[in-house]
Amino acid sequence: MENGNHHSANGLAKPSKTTGKAITCRAAVVHGPGEPFVLEEILVEPPQKLEVRIKILLTSICHTDLSAWKGENESQQAYPRILGHEASGIVESVGEGVTDLEEGDYVVPIFNGECGACEYCKRVQTNICTRYGVNPMMKVMESDGRSRFWAQDGKPIYHFLNTSTFSEYSVLQSACVVKVDPQLASNPKILTLFSCGVSTGVGAAWNTANVQPGSTVAIFGLGAVGLAVAEGARARGASKIIGVDINPSKFSKGRAMGVTDFINPTELEKPLHERIREMTKGGVDYSFECAGNLDVLREAFLSTHEGWGFTVILGIHPTPRMLPIHPMELFVGRGIAGSVFGGFKGKTQLPNFAKECVQGVVDLEKFITHELPFEKINEAFQLLVDGESLRCLLHV
Repeated sequence: MENGNHHSANGLAKPSKTTGKAITCRAAVVHGPGEPFVLEEILVEPPQKLEVRIKILLTSICHTDLSAWKGENESQQAYPRILGHEASGIVESVGEGVTDLEEGDYVVPIFNGECGACEYCKRVQTNICTRYGVNPMMKVMESDGRSRFWAQDGKPIYHFLNTSTFSEYSVLQSACVVKVDPQLASNPKILTLFSCGVSTGVGAAWNTANVQPGSTVAIFGLGAVGLAVAEGARARGASKIIGVDINPSKFSKGRAMGVTDFINPTELEKPLHERIREMTKGGVDYSFECAGNLDVLREAFLSTHEGWGFTVILGIHPTPRMLPIHPMELFVGRGIAGSVFGGFKGKTQLPNFAKECVQGVVDLEKFITHELPFEKINEAFQLLVDGESLRCLLHV
């Protein structure tokens, strides 16, 4: 058993010291709903067949982590657990059968994997993977039903969303690890954003909605995902991008991302969708619901233009309530669809998307609003709770 503090110049544990052995390292462990993260020494097992162990360089916090930390969905709770699903890292070692990754590769973990072999992966119409797709119930590794994380007392610590990035080292299915161009590795801060928020938002605009030049867009909820939608719509040449949020402080951030008009629904004397229809001669071409609120979703749907309006659902909806749309409302030509990970197939399509972004098609630096050391993870969560941060990077 080796301590993960044996590092080479690039921050990676020396292979001769750690390959095939358990690593002792720090992880931020949550022991119950809403309880503070505890930074503790854990054991990380070596990767098994088709698995990869990576050294986490940077990780960031998303609203999905916030929801899981609060334990909002009881059926998905599991403790103790290592949360986190946005990160950049370096491959420390690979398990049997892994051929597309090797020690020293710069990588991005993804919660929505791509095995490349299942019926879904072989179809161009979807980015869902039957084996390693997004699964909030996932607590252990798929191959043997065991965890790769262990507390010092010998008890298992559960995995989260195929990733568990709030740890100095993590073990993932190789299907959930994307190799990036070494030239992009000079900026691991930017790479971290590709794990979830930016890819989800920009991809929703580019892939799911296929926003066209000169079109009109409304975005409901201006968190990191909503603002990534705005950045994606701006890059595609949308003529009007309406941002909707009850927090006015989001408007200045939105303007930098391409949002042209802002609406605070609490200040309106008429239904939100009516105001948007007035502003856009009958409704927007595309609306994006990023709030996880069914009442907001209905407003987003009704804000689109009859005949061709299209609504994309990005918010996570923990409520058991059903879709707030009558079937007959679809007969006037409006459409609606959900989007997971922006429609990107992670292993095969994310590397090219990363290149486009780094070349300036999408400006990513603006999404990083805070940076903190790993041990201040509780402060980082509070920044998100208070609506202060878009992405707070934790230096692991």
